[in-house]
Amino acid sequence: MHPLPGYWSCCSLLLLFSLGVQRSPGAPSAAPEQVHLSYPGEPGSMTVTWTTWVPTRSEVQFGLQPSGPLPLRAQGTFVPFVDGGILRRKLYIHRVTLRKLLPGVQYVYRCGSAQGWSRRFRFRALKNGAHWSPRLAVFGDLGADNPKALPRLRRDTQQGMYDAVLHVGDFAYNMDQDNARVGDRFMRLIEPVAASLPYMTCPGNHEERYNFSNYKARFSMPGDNEGLWYSWDLGPAHIISFSTEVYFFLHYGRHLVQRQFRWLESDLQKANKNRAARPWIITMGHRPMYCSNADLDDCTRHESKVRKGLQGKLYGLEDLFYKYGVDLQLWAHEHSYERLWPIYNYQVFNGSGEMPYTNPRGPVHIITGSAGCEERLTPFAVFPRPWSAVRVKEYGYTRLHILNGTHIHIQQVSDDQDGKIVDDVWVVRPLFGRRMYL
Repeated sequence: MHPLPGYWSCCSLLLLFSLGVQRSPGAPSAAPEQVHLSYPGEPGSMTVTWTTWVPTRSEVQFGLQPSGPLPLRAQGTFVPFVDGGILRRKLYIHRVTLRKLLPGVQYVYRCGSAQGWSRRFRFRALKNGAHWSPRLAVFGDLGADNPKALPRLRRDTQQGMYDAVLHVGDFAYNMDQDNARVGDRFMRLIEPVAASLPYMTCPGNHEERYNFSNYKARFSMPGDNEGLWYSWDLGPAHIISFSTEVYFFLHYGRHLVQRQFRWLESDLQKANKNRAARPWIITMGHRPMYCSNADLDDCTRHESKVRKGLQGKLYGLEDLFYKYGVDLQLWAHEHSYERLWPIYNYQVFNGSGEMPYTNPRGPVHIITGSAGCEERLTPFAVFPRPWSAVRVKEYGYTRLHILNGTHIHIQQVSDDQDGKIVDDVWVVRPLFGRRMYL
């Protein structure tokens, strides 16, 4: 029996159509997406990072006028990034650093190539020197699903409230998922904030897959350690970002614990010698040394790894940070907000009974991991610890205003209460006699 004459042509069309759907869901785009900024640590500069799906030139056009031609040009490079998932999806990550920017001046820019340009974005170049008052948005644990803090952060950014963002680990939940498509979606979500402000990061536990490859590829931080640890100066502060994760994912190399520790000690020594110019030292790392949450995380253990180091004695950070007088330690990981009294080795070192944060004799810890993700909020233990000053189980983020060399203002914004300030504290330190606790 012979098939009907139209049978094979019909089947051929169906086969071709199905192959076409599988092979060519549309030509890969040369249009830039996932645009975000970072500060490379060099005064008068800003790095623009973006993604395309085909290799193209990497150019940023920028200028001072909101409309009309953009007369300034900067070129950069791209690198292919192959995600570790089964599809081995390939992205092209572009980086261009703008230099000789006028401090405090607003620029308009677009990025891309003749094959496709982004829309126009605006940013304000960071001011130079120590004598100005940076304003920061600080948070961790922001996901592509349930990103509660993001709408208000977008509005804050549009109103010019911040000079930079500190994202203290855990992005997207998780950037590697669905062959890195979740990472793409997250980077698109944060673009209205991150394309307007330097978006400074540190790695969290949710970045671990394929040796933190999505984190390392997508973000452009200062230094030459793939964004795992670095430092930079901002107004009166020296800010140090580091990886708590080297203590937990030892299969990527125990040597990283020692390398980071030695780098931290060297950086802190230099920062202490520079206290006259930059009086504040601020650290950011994902997993806290202390917390009073009702879970089994590292920070709930008396001898936490971040605090005491490997085997309770190797490369612990509390003694190091105390020795060099770190003023403020920013953490996330717990999906809540907690402010500690000034603390060292479980002892409270308040400045005084009436003014605990005026000239405190130990570092101040802030845990701010409630920006919103699919894992929801983390409950607290029923009874707060003696060293816990304020606990807030609500979605939100932190505002950090480094007013000058003696005053820092910390506020916690609640998204559950429509932007209400639910914690408000000043940390005050005199300039003289700075700054070692020992």
